[in-house]
Amino acid sequence: MRVGGARAPLDLMKRKRHTGEEIIKKLREAGGMLAAGRNVEEVCRALGVSAATYQRWKSHYGGIKKDALKRLRELEKENARLKRAVADLTLDKAILKEIAEGKW
Repeated sequence: MRVGGARAPLDLMKRKRHTGEEIIKKLREAGGMLAAGRNVEEVCRALGVSAATYQRWKSHYGGIKKDALKRLRELEKENARLKRAVADLTLDKAILKEIAEGKW
């Protein structure tokens, strides 16, 4: 809640994009802290992330190991490449179809 233009403490956190490896490392640290009896808010504060970010990371990267993360990244790259190829071929097909119909 903002009062008189003051920012909430979470708004003052430095924003950073974490790599998959960093996220996995922080989730492991969080697991240790939670096992030691700390609550989620304390863990998030120690990690320097919001509770929403922690939950999102946990749902997306929860049980992933580094090698699986690397494979996931490779598959995402390949998927993007294949999507571009399909888009290019679809465009080529549309152009050829127009030429064949004599609209050109």
